[in-house]
Amino acid sequence: MGINDESDITANMQIGPTDQGMVRIFIDAGQFEIPMDFDPEEAEEIADEIKAAAKAARARK
Repeated sequence: MGINDESDITANMQIGPTDQGMVRIFIDAGQFEIPMDFDPEEAEEIADEIKAAAKAARARK
């Protein structure tokens, strides 16, 4: 599956700090739970990438 492939899978996402000083992105897709921990600098880089993708998506409309 690629970035442009549609899917019927639904998931919930939570983002927050852990008690270990990491940033956790937690994905719950029914029978699958995926916790992903990032140090704060990595989390900021991910946030920048999401903002850049949102800007590019707006430009395509």
